[in-house]
Amino acid sequence: MKLFGRNHIIISAITFVILFLMNFIGNDQADKLQSALMIAGAGVIGLTIGLFILNKGKDDKTPPPDFD
Repeated sequence: MKLFGRNHIIISAITFVILFLMNFIGNDQADKLQSALMIAGAGVIGLTIGLFILNKGKDDKTPPPDFD
């Protein structure tokens, strides 16, 4: 999957919505909006970092010589 491509934006939006709703609906504290926004944002940032690390070595033509 291309980083910051169409699929990445769609998956990030879905992830944000799911995490936001899970934290907003199930929270009874006074700052539930701020907390839900921070957790959903952190989830999207974590997803982006994970995809960046995954795609970093995708097109590597010279793998390590002693892999096994």
